[in-house]
Amino acid sequence: MPGVGTSRISRQPVCHALGAGGVFPSSAGAGHPAAPGCFQYREPGGDVRLAPQGPMPPVPEESPMPLSRALRGAASSLAGPATYQGPPDSGIAVEQGRLFTETGMHSAVIAPIRGLRDVLGALTLGRSRHPRAFTAADLPLLEDITRRAGLALDNARLYQRQRKVAETMQRHLLPQLPTVPGVDMTARYVPAAHASSVGGDWYDAFALTDSSHALVIGDVVGHDLDAAAGMAQVRNMLRAFTWSQPEAMPSAVVAQLDNAVKHVAEVPMATMILATLSLGDDELWRLCWTNAGHPPPLLVSHDGRARYLIDVHGILLGTGVTRPRPDVFTVLPPRTTVLLYTDGLVESPHHSIDHGLDRLRRHAASLAHRPLDAFCDLLMEQARPSDNDDDVAMLALRTPDRA
Repeated sequence: MPGVGTSRISRQPVCHALGAGGVFPSSAGAGHPAAPGCFQYREPGGDVRLAPQGPMPPVPEESPMPLSRALRGAASSLAGPATYQGPPDSGIAVEQGRLFTETGMHSAVIAPIRGLRDVLGALTLGRSRHPRAFTAADLPLLEDITRRAGLALDNARLYQRQRKVAETMQRHLLPQLPTVPGVDMTARYVPAAHASSVGGDWYDAFALTDSSHALVIGDVVGHDLDAAAGMAQVRNMLRAFTWSQPEAMPSAVVAQLDNAVKHVAEVPMATMILATLSLGDDELWRLCWTNAGHPPPLLVSHDGRARYLIDVHGILLGTGVTRPRPDVFTVLPPRTTVLLYTDGLVESPHHSIDHGLDRLRRHAASLAHRPLDAFCDLLMEQARPSDNDDDVAMLALRTPDRA
């Protein structure tokens, strides 16, 4: 098409593209802050030129000019160079008149882009080299285009809003890690790369008594706002159950949580590991843990040997099946690193889970001598599959030389 243009009421940077086949958006609207813009021009067969334009002026409330009317939500209309030959009544009219001059358009149609609740902008289609002028018969096609554009923009805004809410919820629920004397502890959370993959991964750590702490890693099934909300429910219930029973075994707490998930929480299924970290009389740290369908913890010794704690593996939460959940005690030698993580660190659509686990184990072993923060950063960079855009949570701790 010889000339195409849009005007958007938005806070996003926009551009004017003028000339044959060009696109020229502007941003302004009655009662709406104007957005910054730029000027883009393509000569036939030539290069695109770009220069800053600055913010568009606001749309006057009573301007009869076609673009101003469209930005206020009025019906689509025809326009030509003569439309803007008189004294301009606003900065919008100045810019639109300049648009006709720069492109050589002799005919244009202008229509509002409507969302469900407000006007999102306007679309201008212009002809410069095509001799036939637009007529009223062309307006229904333009209106159909703008209707579809408005729906797409509304959906995109809703999509972005949901992702932002989910990420904000996740980040606000991720805790400040407690201080455990002599033990290094750090955590990482990396959101999904795409909006469709916002998930329910979380980690947690908090004091139970003066000498013991709870450690949690978990993943609520799903990749949307519901998963993030479900994660919040499960995380808060688990905190309450664990803190109110500081001497209870992790398996007993998880069994109680599983029962609550089935009857209270709006969560289809979830996986998790609950562990307690405590100091023994022999001045060695001990980990007591239970696994509810989650990838196994990884134990990395200071000399570079790495192994998974796969002694037991219970069923995930929310299945409706009641089975015994075992606990396992593990003594942590000095300078041992324990890594809890979610499946985004090891799963790949093109490789088996065993391949991902082996990759993680090998990289963790090679990084055993690194400081704990560097260990986690490099592990995220090196072990996370490049074709997995799921979110990832990690919780890592390292025991001292001697307590």
